Amino acid sequence: MPMQTNDILFKIQKALGLTHEEILQAYNLMEYSMESSHLDALLRRRQDKGFLPCSYEELGVFLDGLILLKRGVSTHTKAPQEAIELTNNLILKKLRIALELKEPETEIIFALGEAELTKQQLASLFRKERHKNFKYCPDTLLMMFLDGLDEFYFVGEIES
Repeated sequence: MPMQTNDILFKIQKALGLTHEEILQAYNLMEYSMESSHLDALLRRRQDKGFLPCSYEELGVFLDGLILLKRGVSTHTKAPQEAIELTNNLILKKLRIALELKEPETEIIFALGEAELTKQQLASLFRKERHKNFKYCPDTLLMMFLDGLDEFYFVGEIES
């Protein structure tokens, strides 16, 4: 069963310990109208009453807002061009940028999610799609990364 956008949003919120206010702030930074009640519905489980599916646009806007929330506004930001399809690889890239993850941290996060990748395999996930060494990130690998992210930040909380 393919991973749902709601699951991705929920796992990111849980892993990073984001409050509803921080998520709403991420949307606000992107000038995207997100009501608190709508966000509540997006973060519910499929079987729960009031569940609403999260669109790819809503997830993509959140990830862009998370980058701004965590890193601030960049002076090098290009004007938005045409819409880009949100893929698992792009989700990984946006999380890596937002959290300022370097290669060693990314390797650790995948390992914590029980995904052992070589440096070449890891690099291939972050290449441009047209690059000859590009590798598509399947749902299971993204799920392992998100699980590892949760573990990575949980361990960091214990050590603090």
